[in-house]
Amino acid sequence: MTESSFLKRNGLSIAAILMMLAAWLGQAAMGHTAHNDELREHGQAAIGFAAYLAGGDFWSATFENWESEFLQMGVYVLLTVWLRQKGSAESRPFEEDEEPSAPTPLSSQPRAWRRTGFVRLLYANSLSIAFLTLFVLCFGGHLIASWHKGLGEAAAHGEPAMTLAAYAMGPEFWFESFQNWQSKFLAVFSLIVLSIFLRQKDSPQSKPVDAPHSQTGG
Repeated sequence: MTESSFLKRNGLSIAAILMMLAAWLGQAAMGHTAHNDELREHGQAAIGFAAYLAGGDFWSATFENWESEFLQMGVYVLLTVWLRQKGSAESRPFEEDEEPSAPTPLSSQPRAWRRTGFVRLLYANSLSIAFLTLFVLCFGGHLIASWHKGLGEAAAHGEPAMTLAAYAMGPEFWFESFQNWQSKFLAVFSLIVLSIFLRQKDSPQSKPVDAPHSQTGG
């Protein structure tokens, strides 16, 4: 496969990951500067970039955002299994006969789907399982990194260290989580409702531009 064909086949994912990495680098650079400014305000010495990346501040902010993204997508995938929204491009059709019914040839079906029992069941639910597993991992990473961040702040102010369990029950950690979760669910709601009335030409996330508002699904 030539380089041009590889880029053509994978352009969307490549563009998305490059934008993510660029933004992540910007987060790290600006976070390092802001963290050192805060240290100087408290009469402490600035730290190097590597030390910042190894500390709790950077990873707390990172996992805090990642967990909310994976929660958003995992819950959304599951909700669209059972629930509908009339007129939304993000909803499955209300009537089963509106959905594609032609069976996929056996030779074209994924190997895992051609299996039976647990493997088939696991594959049939693998997307939501993957998103929710990533959420749990990032939630744990956020908790541990935020706890380490809190330990550093407690030491800087001469306060006693808090155990991980105590921190997990405290308001600061849950404030960080809930403020991100609510924004993600608001974004999902906005996409569902706005896709009823608005269009984006040639986007698979949109209904055709000439489709009536009442049409459900893209």
